[in-house]
Amino acid sequence: MKVQRKLACLLWLSSGLAFAQLPQQPVQVRMPEMLDIVASEAKLEVLAEGFSWAEGPVVEPGSGDVLFSDVPANKVYRWNETMGLSMYLTPSGYTGLYPDDNPQQGANGMIFNQQHQLVLAQHGDRRLAQLAGINDGQPQYQTLVNHYQGKLFNSPNDLVQHSSGAYYFTDPPYGLTGGDKSSQKQLAVNAVYRLAPDGTVSQLATNLQRPNGLAFSPDEKWLYVANSQSSAAQWWRYPVTADGSLGAAELFYDATSYTKTSRGLPDGLKVLPSGHLLATGPGGVWVFTAEGMHLGTIETGLAAANVALTPDNRYLYITATNYLLRIELQAR
Repeated sequence: MKVQRKLACLLWLSSGLAFAQLPQQPVQVRMPEMLDIVASEAKLEVLAEGFSWAEGPVVEPGSGDVLFSDVPANKVYRWNETMGLSMYLTPSGYTGLYPDDNPQQGANGMIFNQQHQLVLAQHGDRRLAQLAGINDGQPQYQTLVNHYQGKLFNSPNDLVQHSSGAYYFTDPPYGLTGGDKSSQKQLAVNAVYRLAPDGTVSQLATNLQRPNGLAFSPDEKWLYVANSQSSAAQWWRYPVTADGSLGAAELFYDATSYTKTSRGLPDGLKVLPSGHLLATGPGGVWVFTAEGMHLGTIETGLAAANVALTPDNRYLYITATNYLLRIELQAR
């Protein structure tokens, strides 16, 4: 752990961030069913700290290591239970493909696909890319998709893979200087897309101004999507049709009023086999039933960006501003 603490210290010195005090009793219970997901006395563990904006945690198959991104730093880190923190990918999401008016941000959401290959939503390079290998310390990326109808994506943010092999991903303008007003923005809308196994790209949903995290229900009948907008801090769901397209949008939960008193917006989310949602939002990680009942919140005390589950669902990893956190769950 000495290596981890040393690296965290260096990161803190370079970032100049002051660390927030994490809640001593993070589990806030609104409904008794919350205790089926996480015990009331469960605590947050600090695994690593000192990042600019930690995002996109994913558990690596086999090793159980956690990979996560520091988006502004254009890096992906690895956290191991024994060795602690180490650098994994640099650059992670901007390799210089589109330098004009580009804040050069790294990867955001990441997944391991059905072939256990790492796939990244790369802000700076405006694409979904697969890690093809690492040569002499330099990661090599293969573009999966970077445009729709001849126009570059804004900055792909998060992604999931359907059992059909298709990727579903969101494309807000966070990776563009000026956002929607960027001179480099080519697509008029910020949308949800589908990349089919044959390479066909479909624009599925355009009703959200800031589509962000997304996840399927366990039976894949629903796609949940977070809208990271302070004036419309909401989670939506869409029925998934037989051909892979999406049906009419349904508002799942509106947390806009909570943004006035708590840090954070709807962002990354995961779904347990039981159908319960674990979704970052104002104040921390919100826990919902599949029907949209808010059971309680795992409070982080600062903006939480995304979450990842271990294969056995024993632990929930949380990237929250400058921290990588972990909390033990009851749900299995």
